[in-house]
Amino acid sequence: MISLRSAELFRTHLKARMPFRYGIATMTEVPHVFLRLTFDFGGKAQDGLAADHLPPKWFTKDPNRALHDEIDEMSAVIRAAVSHAHSLRAATPFAFWRELYTAQAAWGATQKIPPLLAQFGTSLVERALIDAFCRAQGVTLAAALRANRLGIELGALHPSLAGTTPRDWLPATPPAEVFARHTVGLSDPLTDAEIPAGERVDDGLPQSLVACIRFYGLSHFKLKINGDAPRDRARLAQMAEIFTRECPAGFAFSLDGNESFREVAPFADYVREMQAGVGGPRFWAQLLFIEQPWHRDVALTPAIGALARAWPDRPPIIIDESDAALTSLPAALSLGYAGTSHKNCKGIFKSVANASLLAQRRAAGLPAMLSGEDLSNIGPVALLQDLAVAACLGVTSIERNGHHYFAGLSQFTAAMQSHILAHHGDLYIRSQAGWPRLDVRGGRLPLGSVLRAPFGCAPGLDLSGLPMESLA
Repeated sequence: MISLRSAELFRTHLKARMPFRYGIATMTEVPHVFLRLTFDFGGKAQDGLAADHLPPKWFTKDPNRALHDEIDEMSAVIRAAVSHAHSLRAATPFAFWRELYTAQAAWGATQKIPPLLAQFGTSLVERALIDAFCRAQGVTLAAALRANRLGIELGALHPSLAGTTPRDWLPATPPAEVFARHTVGLSDPLTDAEIPAGERVDDGLPQSLVACIRFYGLSHFKLKINGDAPRDRARLAQMAEIFTRECPAGFAFSLDGNESFREVAPFADYVREMQAGVGGPRFWAQLLFIEQPWHRDVALTPAIGALARAWPDRPPIIIDESDAALTSLPAALSLGYAGTSHKNCKGIFKSVANASLLAQRRAAGLPAMLSGEDLSNIGPVALLQDLAVAACLGVTSIERNGHHYFAGLSQFTAAMQSHILAHHGDLYIRSQAGWPRLDVRGGRLPLGSVLRAPFGCAPGLDLSGLPMESLA
């Protein structure tokens, strides 16, 4: 049986090297937490790690709430999930997660906490559990999924998958490298000339879009839009010119609406306007998908289905923030969406089931898409674990922007930096300033060391230099 023995929460505060504007928020600093859990696997104790930002204005896009209140609420969600986990006993990691998910959902309902936020706490416990299990078993995540050693019951989440296991749907071998899809935030400079002298960053890393393309060899991009048609049109037109000039071998891009549209039908007019006035057909032929254009209040309503029927030539549209429950993807598909996103903060077992459901749809000749997204995800743990999961799910174009908004691992301890350089030297390289930075080459990230680790990050990371709180 699996049980939780002890829990420790470590917290640090990170400052961005440049502001990141997404939706209604602009990130300039953010708390980052590490959760270390010790599980008992039939008498054998094993530690597991998880980590993530505590990003205000994403889980609940409420413009009226104070940032510190949202951060406190995210911390409370984590503590609640750990408290629930202490009372559980289960035969497999999947069974443990299901019981935890149910307990956290009930608690969230009583506290009036939306499911997306409530299950963020579950996802951190789930990640640490998978890390500990893979370490205890001496297997990689890919091998554990292939042999279903985690005990995943796909039919319990999506009935059409009953009688199947992840190996029936997921890639036999995860990709050895993936495209780093570079986010262009709403306020990001497109050229060096746009950067005011007082806002230039001098840390050896590129700042403008053009500089990033040349420095990293980028060819995949995620472009933020906010529904301000004149502004969006001007920026998209400028980016179309930049991509054509700077990416002669080709490029691809996604659009992220960040829930900017609260009315359903006008979005179709907005897209048609952009397609008619920006870049031409060759530019729009490179569009991968549009991510969550509608606010979550309307994104899964019948009006979306009516629009889909009236807009047969629409680009692929996926949900992201609306993917808050285990039933969200089936509901979205029934309304005409093409799929959803993967983020570890939304849950790993959930994404495995969603990826399997989408693979089943593709096998039936139906449109089905799983993207890889993040919210300025960084190492030394969170980024690597997310890459490991996304690769195992077969995602090959993954939004990676944490290395752009944060100066590598410069704000972590020397011991953490040394660990990453020693064990993940294919993914990180020492910057000219001496700290590890993500080594994006030719627009791609190599995943060799990530896939060889039990779960993304090599064991042995020293957290002793960070403030710690025991969660019993």
